[in-house]
Amino acid sequence: MAESRRIVAIDPVTRVEGHAKITLHLGDDGKVEKARFHTNEFRGFEKFCEGRPFTEMPVITARICGICPHSHAIASSKAGEKIMGVGITATAEKLRRLIQLGQLISSHALSFFHLSAPDFLLGFDSDPTQRNVIGLADKFPDIVRRGIRLRGFGQDISKRITGKRIHVMGVCAGGMAFGLREEHRQGLLGWYPEVLETAQMALGIIKKWMADNRTMVELFAPAKTMFMSLVGPHGEYELYDGRVRVVDAEGAIVADQLNPDDYLSFIAERPIDWSYLKYPYYKPSGEGKGFYRVGPLARLNTIARMTTPLAQREFEEYKAPGHGRPVHASLYFHYARLIEVLAAVEMIKELLDSPTITGTDLMASAGRNRGQGVGCTEAPRGILFHHYQVDDGGKLTKVNLLIATGQNNPSMDQAILDVARQYVDGNDMHEGALNRVEAAIRCYDPCLSCATHALGIMPLEIVLVDRNGQERSAIRR
Repeated sequence: MAESRRIVAIDPVTRVEGHAKITLHLGDDGKVEKARFHTNEFRGFEKFCEGRPFTEMPVITARICGICPHSHAIASSKAGEKIMGVGITATAEKLRRLIQLGQLISSHALSFFHLSAPDFLLGFDSDPTQRNVIGLADKFPDIVRRGIRLRGFGQDISKRITGKRIHVMGVCAGGMAFGLREEHRQGLLGWYPEVLETAQMALGIIKKWMADNRTMVELFAPAKTMFMSLVGPHGEYELYDGRVRVVDAEGAIVADQLNPDDYLSFIAERPIDWSYLKYPYYKPSGEGKGFYRVGPLARLNTIARMTTPLAQREFEEYKAPGHGRPVHASLYFHYARLIEVLAAVEMIKELLDSPTITGTDLMASAGRNRGQGVGCTEAPRGILFHHYQVDDGGKLTKVNLLIATGQNNPSMDQAILDVARQYVDGNDMHEGALNRVEAAIRCYDPCLSCATHALGIMPLEIVLVDRNGQERSAIRR
């Protein structure tokens, strides 16, 4: 943490995936006037994939990130299948859904138990040297152990199907290269009582904390936005497939059953000068009014119902205080995330009980039949688009990856501004106040390695300093 007369920098932002910093710009009275979330890493996946065969993309893009590789592999494969003009078998789709749900559990478990629970269980103002998963393990060893086990279950699904826990193999354009053997199906079913109990325990923790801290919860980064997610044909919860629904800040549906293939007709992006993350917005509403959120909070704000009984019961309780209106306060992201974990546990059990889950009809084969394809699915952090254009030989000529964290970028900026204005006073600075600003980012659980794909010219700054650290000259582009 560095401080100047007018700027407070939180560098790095802790307990997030990737590298970022926050700058708070203070007025002469010490009050926060402006806040910026800076993602200061750059990765050019979109550019260096050009020239590769589109069939390689599920393997390449699964290496973008170690947290949500399965979402990239699935979206990439779906884009490839559009180029090939084929569908996949029922068993292949079920295996993909199973892997996707396992990844969601693993990602959400990491977010809640390891990254955010130290704030809830140890306190936002607790000793920062202890306010982490190690300190949490000292005081709540069973909770930490359960979190590790829950994450392990999610990764075990991928391991038993593809042979890899993280950078998945076997999800490919046309279906699945590997199936699920009966002994592995039984092994996964053996986890079920434990992971169901852990999911319900985690929900109990967050619900109790939110009830005990109701005022803070309701006032924590409550800016109203639009929301976007995939939904099923009747507005039900859907992660793997579906169409796009957009609701406004009051919950009214402004667009429904939009084809993800047409995402460029309703989503626009623009670069900003303080971050490598873009600033997407809902195009019909315009640049200033079209900011929207994606991810767990958005999914529960857009859907009509969950598709499993225990999750539906929790969903009804979650929505009851607002009488069906959208929930805006950002700490509800954690509540929504854990309802999704419970739903995923239930859906995994349903898939494992399916008689065709161990089938061997896994692949459809074809070559390039179309010049482009869009693959869309819900990643843990929100709706994900892969858009590929290819030449006659199937080599990529253009790649666009619209990442969930990037779509949340405008709202993250607003969230840190709201929280900083509420808690930070430049005349009386407290570490706990700055931790609350970081916590606004942790609500979104950003995946910054996935999201840093800049438009336009990459900014460059070369500064010459003397031996005393004084700037003598600079070149900025």
